[in-house]
Amino acid sequence: MENSSKNNGKFFYITTTLPYVNSRPHVGFATEIIRADVIARFKRSQGYDVFFNTGTDEHGIKIFQKAKELGKDTQKFVDENADHFKNLKESLNVSFDAFTRTTDEYHKSSAQAFWKLCDERGFIYKKKYSGLYCVGCEMFVTEKELIEGNCPNHPTQKPEMLEEENYFFKYSEFGDDLLKLYESGAVSVYPENRVNEIKQMVTNGLEDFSISRLKEKMPWGVPVPGDEDHVMYVWFDALTNYISTLGWPEDSEKFEKYWKNGTPVQYCGKDNLQHQGARWQAMLLACGLPPTRDIVVDGFLTSGGQKMSKSIGNVIDPQDIVEKYGTDALRYFVVRELHPFEDSDFTIERFEESYNAHLANGIGNLTNRILKMSEDNIPEGVEVSEIDFPKNYTDAFEVFNLQVATDFIWKKIGEIDEQIQNTQPFKVIKEDKEKGIEIIKELVQKLYEVSILLSPILPETSKKIQNSIKENKKPETPIFARLD
Repeated sequence: MENSSKNNGKFFYITTTLPYVNSRPHVGFATEIIRADVIARFKRSQGYDVFFNTGTDEHGIKIFQKAKELGKDTQKFVDENADHFKNLKESLNVSFDAFTRTTDEYHKSSAQAFWKLCDERGFIYKKKYSGLYCVGCEMFVTEKELIEGNCPNHPTQKPEMLEEENYFFKYSEFGDDLLKLYESGAVSVYPENRVNEIKQMVTNGLEDFSISRLKEKMPWGVPVPGDEDHVMYVWFDALTNYISTLGWPEDSEKFEKYWKNGTPVQYCGKDNLQHQGARWQAMLLACGLPPTRDIVVDGFLTSGGQKMSKSIGNVIDPQDIVEKYGTDALRYFVVRELHPFEDSDFTIERFEESYNAHLANGIGNLTNRILKMSEDNIPEGVEVSEIDFPKNYTDAFEVFNLQVATDFIWKKIGEIDEQIQNTQPFKVIKEDKEKGIEIIKELVQKLYEVSILLSPILPETSKKIQNSIKENKKPETPIFARLD
């Protein structure tokens, strides 16, 4: 359950990446923000003072071009789309504390302060450059990264050749320092194979990267301090949101509490591994700031085996899922049925099959059976005892394996179902009322324990079960009605 007691000096910070607002949210980002929310709720239950950040990335050529294509003012366009992402707080029942928009004035000011500090410390320079630029990734790519001439992450978009004078970040100077971060455990990447991947990427050699664009070609961005002809490259601007949301550099108390003295955690997709795990860490090192503690890398979502992406057009709108099946049904599927770190397939057929098997016939049916027996035979209700989270369960959270944590719960649900079949309390109570009541009380206690374990994952379902136990009656409507 959520814990509002004193945190005893335990601070925890978690953030999602900031999705582009060139279209509405899709279920891929919903997966990321739900997982981050589950971790945030779990940490609060453990007595941590938690700060949970999300938001929207609103600069860059993709957004500028999309607004132009629609004939809209760019600021108005991002305002409209940012609202769709902000509304996820209610529709997905996520408990974020900050919603950072990169067009917010305080963020732009923080990004410029970060640039100035990087520059003062000698890590920014200007040079002419020509190269292939992927609009989808908002970054330059090399020939060796392409597959049949296309970016592997955006196969329907051919990279374009750009030639201009840009500012560059001295990324190449941080190879040894980054490897030390990984080797020492100062930065941990989950899962382990991603650690090896980022190490290999760094070992192969780092190239300085462009951090600005000419304003005349791409006017939608944060102005470069001291050079009105350039705007910041979207990634350089957007990555600073992780600390701008903590008030850096003005609010040193908040920044020190959650970033320096807390445990900063970043969720991201595997296509963001270099940005989150290496580029951003190098940028922090350049400014003399502590690195991110944990980086959790999600796999891609596929639909029928094909990668789900906005550019391909096969995305699923999480709002449609919520409206038809409910918020906790989507949260369950994300946390248990999708792999926590690798690619997973999301189809409506698979979703509905899982819903009936594990929600309607699982926790839903179990709740009804137990509370109907209690309502019929124990008029005064059952006084339940509080519990601590079991170690196997908490250990799974510590390594961000929410699937293992949820499997633990459903194993408990199966064991309770088996106990009902073996003891048959509805029959026992007719022959030995006292013994039957004791069995039912034990079952209600175990159902309550399941509801506690569910609290970070399915918060509304957890509350419904607990309220039904308190009222000593089965829910008026099924927690999860079976789908026809």
